[in-house]
Amino acid sequence: MQLAVVLVCPARAENVGAAARAMKTMGFHDLRIVDSDAHLQDGARRVAHGSGDILDNVKAYATLADALVDVQFTIATTARSRAKFHYYATPAELVPLLQEKRAWIGSAALVFGREDSGLTNEELALADILTGVPMAADYPSLNLGQAVMVFCYQLASLMQQVPQQVTPVDANQLHALRLRARELLEKLCVADDIKMADWLDQRLGLLEQRDTAMLHRLLHDIEKKLSE
Repeated sequence: MQLAVVLVCPARAENVGAAARAMKTMGFHDLRIVDSDAHLQDGARRVAHGSGDILDNVKAYATLADALVDVQFTIATTARSRAKFHYYATPAELVPLLQEKRAWIGSAALVFGREDSGLTNEELALADILTGVPMAADYPSLNLGQAVMVFCYQLASLMQQVPQQVTPVDANQLHALRLRARELLEKLCVADDIKMADWLDQRLGLLEQRDTAMLHRLLHDIEKKLSE
């Protein structure tokens, strides 16, 4: 599985340099920057310390949606108090989840938000699953470089495994299921039930390949019955 690190609107060049250093140390190479030129500033290069190749190969995008066009599974980091979503996976819980998904999903992205305000709800809605670092209540945040290091360290073991062949059909199962489920809610005239729609979106990211395939079959049967 190819795993990209995406930084949304980073304001401080030093934070980008620290993120690049953390990635290089743990074996990650694909850094994507949304709506910022911080990686081009001297501070990023100064802090990167031997990770200049990561900065040299940064892919820049105007929006998060653009940065995720070729990504099949998206993990967004957020503070629990800022998110309207409720399902969280800790960094440790991401390891078995991605271990299962690497057999049928070829690319993933780990998204980090703005230093001061994180990701918007609209940006969080692009994710398949949310994650956060459990912290003491009286010190509720990490800086961007620290957060990237925590996740890169936790997921480094996945990068050391031999990549598996993933067929396009398998890789698109989850995305197709998400679209199919939303269309079914529209047909049933319950798409305006935001609580149900959000719950469904959040839970689909947890499904294993067999469960995803079975739910596709169920939705197919429901669609067939509705069309009779």
